[in-house]
Amino acid sequence: MSESNVVVLTGTVTRTPQRRELADGRTVVQFDVTVRDDTGAVGVPVAWFDPPAAGVEAEQRVVVLGAVRRRFFRASGATQSRTEVVAEQVIMARKKAEVRRALVAVVERISPS
Repeated sequence: MSESNVVVLTGTVTRTPQRRELADGRTVVQFDVTVRDDTGAVGVPVAWFDPPAAGVEAEQRVVVLGAVRRRFFRASGATQSRTEVVAEQVIMARKKAEVRRALVAVVERISPS
């Protein structure tokens, strides 16, 4: 049985996306998606590498498909970590057909043949 690290989030972008250039030449856009359900709300940090120029904006409802990653870094002389979702795709939630196609592709990728 193969293993998968797959995340699907549906929520609202609640932190203004921050775009920055990395030393290796890639671009990353970081933002938070707040997911609300019957038990409350949770903010999930998202990192999207080399996104299209259009990107996302605060207050947009989105569907994020990606994987969970824990990264380690040094800050103030100490090793720290951050758990985040690394986005493969970010789709506006209103684009139902595009969301449906993306979800079908994920299911096909993780389902045994």
